[in-house]
This record gives sequence, C-alpha cells and structure tokens, in this order.
Amino acid sequence: MIHVALVEPEIPPNTGNIARLCAATRTPLHIVGPIGFRLDDRAVRRAGLDYWPEVTLHRHRDLESLYAMLPAARFLYFSTKAERSYLDWSFSENDCLVFGSETRGLPETLLRANWDRCLRIPMLNPRVRSLNLATSVSIALYEALRQIGALREA
Repeated sequence: MIHVALVEPEIPPNTGNIARLCAATRTPLHIVGPIGFRLDDRAVRRAGLDYWPEVTLHRHRDLESLYAMLPAARFLYFSTKAERSYLDWSFSENDCLVFGSETRGLPETLLRANWDRCLRIPMLNPRVRSLNLATSVSIALYEALRQIGALREA
C-alpha cells in the first residue's frame, strides 16, 4: 500500500485537500512533526469536511517514529532540488511519498542522506519555483497508484 507523509505542513487548506485526496484513494496519511494548526481546525476540515471520517490519519512526532511504523516501506522524498524526475521512477506498493512544508520543503540534510530516493516534479516554466503542496502530492500519488495498478480497481 502506498502511503503519503507530510513533514511539518503549514497551511491548513493544503492539509485538508491532501486528506481528502488520501480518503478518495484509500491512501494512509501521515503527519510528521509539529504543525502550526490543529487538525480539527475549521480550515482543514472545510477542505475535506464530508470525507474526514474516511481519512486514515497517523500522527508522528518525528521521522524516526514514521520509519518505525513502516519498517518495510521505501521512503521517497520529493523536492524541487532533486535531480531525478518522478516520471523516471518505478513505484512499488510499499512506497511512502514524503513531502516537506510549503515554505521550507524537506531539510537539506535529509535530502542529501537519501539522494538516490529524491524525486522532483518537472515544471516547464523555470520562473515558477514550485507547485502547490496539494497539487504536488496529487501528481505523485496518482502516478504511483497508476504504476502499481491500484486505479484499475476503481
């Protein structure tokens, strides 16, 4: 099963939209580290209000806690700094797609330590520095689900 992890998300509507995406695709969502809002905040719930009970949500104090919960997972780190496109990656059922916060992304030390598993989403316009977090998660998750054949069940 594919998993999605958000490390210290900052914008409640993004987290709400990602939660709704995860509910729609039956993908577990992991929130890692401190966040600047409560998950029951109105802005988060508004984005996926009708679907919140369908979200399989896990909270982790840090990445080590996430790693411990998913010992068989292959962790893939998404960053605009990565060299390898997600389009050149072969996803598998035990992958966990890891995304950083909206303003900081993932820590440089984490990326460097896992460089062989860092992926980027290519953008045609070099003047645009990044995509919205919820958009990025959607792009990557649907490609991973497509590759493992999960979308054929829908």
